[in-house]
Amino acid sequence: MTVFKLPDLGEGLSEAEVLRWHVQVGDRVEVDAPMLAVETAKAVVEVPSPVAGTITALHAQPGDRIEIGAALVEFALEAGTEAADSGTVVGYMPAAADDYPGSEALPAVSPVTAPRARAVPAARALARSLGVNLAAVSGSGQGGLITIEDVLARAGPSARGGVAALQPPADFGAQVQELRGPRRAMAQSMTSARDSVAACTVFDDADLHRWRPGADYSARVLRAIAVAVRAEPGLNAWYDATHERRLLFTRVDVGLAVDTPDGLIVPVIRRVETLSASQLRAELDRLKRAARDRSLSSEEMRHSTFVLSNFGTLAGRYATPVVLPPTVAILGTGRARQDVLAVDGQPQPRWRMPLSLSFDHRVVTGGEAVRFLGALIGDLELPE
Repeated sequence: MTVFKLPDLGEGLSEAEVLRWHVQVGDRVEVDAPMLAVETAKAVVEVPSPVAGTITALHAQPGDRIEIGAALVEFALEAGTEAADSGTVVGYMPAAADDYPGSEALPAVSPVTAPRARAVPAARALARSLGVNLAAVSGSGQGGLITIEDVLARAGPSARGGVAALQPPADFGAQVQELRGPRRAMAQSMTSARDSVAACTVFDDADLHRWRPGADYSARVLRAIAVAVRAEPGLNAWYDATHERRLLFTRVDVGLAVDTPDGLIVPVIRRVETLSASQLRAELDRLKRAARDRSLSSEEMRHSTFVLSNFGTLAGRYATPVVLPPTVAILGTGRARQDVLAVDGQPQPRWRMPLSLSFDHRVVTGGEAVRFLGALIGDLELPE
């Protein structure tokens, strides 16, 4: 008999949620046969069987959250079969500062050795109240920044119980929904962004009156992003705050913010600069379907170099989109509508697309941002 523990999923995460089992007690499984699907904050991952044998016990049910290293399933091994290596790593998640194909790193600046761990102020205060030594906490934020979630994870389950939960009056009829999967990941990433990014947003409009009827808005915006990157590469980059350097990319991999009932998911369209309009449309449709039916692989959600939020397909003109580290910029496109403009001294109705460009002002200058936005608008205003 052997116990298989939830392995390191290779994403720098401490836990996962059981989504569904493919096996039941009494089933015989082969080596590498899929046993269950778990959902992390980043993706749905299939966990394979490490041995050939018969399932004798399952230690979690769908919806349960289990920590890395916790007992997952028990096997009765077949004769001659060795016990599983519970330290197996499933997949690979490089650090944000790892080399990325097509990147150009600026010279690194040696950081000053800090006398204490880097943590957001709220996390430091919580650690004091819970008696947690921050030196023993691994930060999940940008550049190893320690967040509230990191402190709670170190303190253990009892710490969460010690924090008073919000309790509305009984007659309010509130429905309690635990944050899970993509929605929980969104809460964590937005908290990290708030704590680590110096956000700034500029706004403008693109005049679309020269577009032909039926033009593909999303494909045109993606093409314009690639053009703007050539004009101003500084926004197609990552910022490594720990070593005070940025990584500039020649390839344009755009993360597309997709709204789903389970929360915000950001799949990545690879090498936008090499794709035709029809190829962009096909890839957009494929990734949106995969995001909504939860079939995206973790690889399809990694390593964006720029982010696009096309919120205007729903409603809204302008916004202040949130930059997701380690990227340094995000473009929001609002709902296009007709405005009456003065053209050669005469009023004319013109279709215009509202644009909102947020950037990390720690590493992107205002001049770089407006040059990028100007190049993007210039391409959008072409007839094709």
